[in-house]
Amino acid sequence: MKIKKGDKVKVITGSSKGTIGEVLKAFPKDEKVLIEGVNLVKKHLKPTQANPDGGIVEKEAPIHVSNVAIYDAKAKKAGRVGYKVEKGKKVRIIKQTGAVVK
Repeated sequence: MKIKKGDKVKVITGSSKGTIGEVLKAFPKDEKVLIEGVNLVKKHLKPTQANPDGGIVEKEAPIHVSNVAIYDAKAKKAGRVGYKVEKGKKVRIIKQTGAVVK
């Protein structure tokens, strides 16, 4: 999986299309990513001793990695990830702009 935790990504399909956010967590086994402010779902919580009222909480749910593209803030473009060897190290680049992903 070419998208990692901390990357800025743009959602390219679905109800949150066009939204730009940071990857909070990556699930390579399931090929899904958790993005801040994207795919919000309501979770019902049972009352517990720690939270006696219970209630409904909005939280992010994972979306498939194919529905997001890495985002270059300088060029304001989203694109695919490629690899390149620079100074003996393999680095990720954005194919559309050639910028190195940090």
